[in-house]
Order: sequence, then C-alpha cells, then structure tokens
Amino acid sequence: MPELRHCSLFSGIGGFDVGLGQAGIETVMICENDSDARAVLKEHFANVRYRKSVEKLGSLPNCQLLSAGWPCQDLSQAGMTAGISGVRSNMIKHVFRLLDETRLKPQYVLLENVSFALHLHGGKAIRMVVRELENRGYHWAYRILNTREFGLPQRRRRIFILGALDVDPAAVLFDGEGEPTEETRSRYAGFYWTEGNRGVGWTSGAIPPLKGGSGLSIPSPPAVWDRRTHDFFSPGIRDAERLQGFRAGWTSPAADKSGDRVRWRLVGNAVSVPIAKWIGRRLIAMSSASPRRSQLPQPGTSKRHNMAWGAPGQAPAYARVEHEGPAKPKRASLVEFDFVDATPLSTRAASGFLARLVDSPLIVERDFLVDLARYCGRRDLIPRKAA
Repeated sequence: MPELRHCSLFSGIGGFDVGLGQAGIETVMICENDSDARAVLKEHFANVRYRKSVEKLGSLPNCQLLSAGWPCQDLSQAGMTAGISGVRSNMIKHVFRLLDETRLKPQYVLLENVSFALHLHGGKAIRMVVRELENRGYHWAYRILNTREFGLPQRRRRIFILGALDVDPAAVLFDGEGEPTEETRSRYAGFYWTEGNRGVGWTSGAIPPLKGGSGLSIPSPPAVWDRRTHDFFSPGIRDAERLQGFRAGWTSPAADKSGDRVRWRLVGNAVSVPIAKWIGRRLIAMSSASPRRSQLPQPGTSKRHNMAWGAPGQAPAYARVEHEGPAKPKRASLVEFDFVDATPLSTRAASGFLARLVDSPLIVERDFLVDLARYCGRRDLIPRKAA
C-alpha cells in the first residue's frame, strides 16, 4: 500500500490529524497560529514537526496529502459574512502560495469550511477555491457532509473540497446514492439557548452544530430538552469533545491557560473526526487501486446543489442528493449518547432565551414552550406563541 504522508494547515485541535491517523495516514507537519489550540496540539502530537505561522511558512515538506480547515469566520452565517476577501477567510491564499512554492506538489488537497460558504455571495468563495485548484492542475470535487450521518448525534453540515492530481476526487467523496434519513420525533431535542431572535437551531434527536461563537458573541454549549422529564440541560465540555469524535478531555491542555470557555471555542471550530477518518480510508483505497471513475449522480443545475466536480479545461458539473453521508450512514441519536458531564440549564439562561423567543416571530412546538415556561416559573406565558 502506498504511503500517504499528511501535512495540515490551520490545524485547530487536530480533527483532520486524528481522523486521518485513525485511517492509517501519518501526519508529518502541523501548522496552527492560535495559542490555545497549540497547547492542545503540543500535548497530543509531541513528535510531529510543528510550525506556528502559515504566513511565514516557506514551503511544504514532502507529503502526499495537504489538509486545511481554513478560517470560517468571514464565511459563516453567524459571522460577519465578509466573504472570501475577509481578513480571516482570505488566509486560504497561503494554501495556494505554498502549493506554488513546493517543488513536488501533494497528490491531494483536502479543504473544509462551513456549508454556508456555498451560498454566501452566490458561492463566490467556493468558485475561487476550485479555480485556484484547477490553475495548479488539480481535478476537484466537493460535497456537503453531515456529522450526524457518521455516528455522532450532532447536526453539523460542512463542505469538504478535495483536489487530486492523478485520480478522480469524486470517487473519494461520492459514495453511491445512499438513502435520505427521515426525521422522527425523539425524546430529546437540541437547541441554542443563546439564540431566540431569528432561530433556535432546533434539532430532533441531536444537538445543533457546536460552534465557536453564538448570538450573544460567547462560546457556549447548546441545550437539550427532555420531552419525558420536561427538563432542560446542557452537555458539558467533555460531552462536546466526544460529540466531535475526540476522546473526553482532549482540550484540557487549553484549560490550564484560559479555562473552559476557550475549550468550547476550540471544539466548536474543529473538524469532526469520523468524517476525516472516512475520507482517509477512501483516499487509501483510491491510492491502492488503479484510478477509476466514480458513479456520479445525474448532473443538474448549480441552483441548490450540494455537490459538484470538475477539472482543468472542463465545465463544472453540479448535483443535489438528499443524503449527506456515506451510502450506508450511521445516524446516531442522543438517546444512545452517554452524557458524562451534562448540567441543568440555569433558569437565568432559560429565562433570557424565553424572553427573546416570546418577543420574536418564531413558532415553536407547544409542548416545548409549555415546558420552558414552567421551567422558568413563567406560567403567565403558557401557551402564548404556541404552535
């Protein structure tokens, strides 16, 4: 089996590195600017070559795979939406600079960002990225993948872009037609108590996406409503780490310096480990076999697409499929998740959320509003604004 050596840029807390390592791919260099994330990386990757600044990195060491979960703040729906030209998200230019300054280009380039990048400013950021890959001779494919389809009860949709020099990247990211998973009523429903004006991140049977910030501009956990007990609770940071596929305590080195709040930010910005592992396994399988074409879905229009593929000198093709995971998904539910450090949602947090919800035009389940009002001791709000 050919050896795949991996270098990661914007490494965060190592989501790509851990997942690809579980697939059998060796990480030989990591590069991360954030001091809190560096504390985590140095604890878990002590024997890996380390670089602090991507801006000062002159070239890449010998590697066959380069990954980069580049900064999403300017591309996020919850951020400033400055787009790919924003100060932070424009840091991806260093990925392409390093490809130009490296004599032997890596066979694969794997990129990750928020799914909203596909829609912001008409998808300008993604078009720029694939154009830059084509300019360097890469075939490319991208697809939105949802963490929930990979065995973790978190609804987390992210776009993964894969460039490849000699093989078909679509054969790696596209895994058959699959079947869409129907939403069912669950004992648990996740939501964000820091929201309530424009949305709540409602997710039946799972938590909404963990994120580095919130509507209140603070890193914070989501909340979970238990229909059976009528209570509300929040996962702890050790739960959050596991909901991203890391082992409990993974970010504890950052707590010595900055406490748990920064740990929530680090976990919220991370790449989900099982998705990286799945991609890694498929990369190894592709590298071990003769190059082959993938079975692609029927091309459609660029409108509302969630996957695409192309190559230098060829027009891109777009498609939309209803599933956002492997052909045989492993959809998880909070019912099976073993919470290890969850705590009751404070009445102060719940009351603030309730007040914003009542003043907003949002419609919620009647039972949810009833339980929330009772939890806050506000029976006067029952059943106002009930669905």
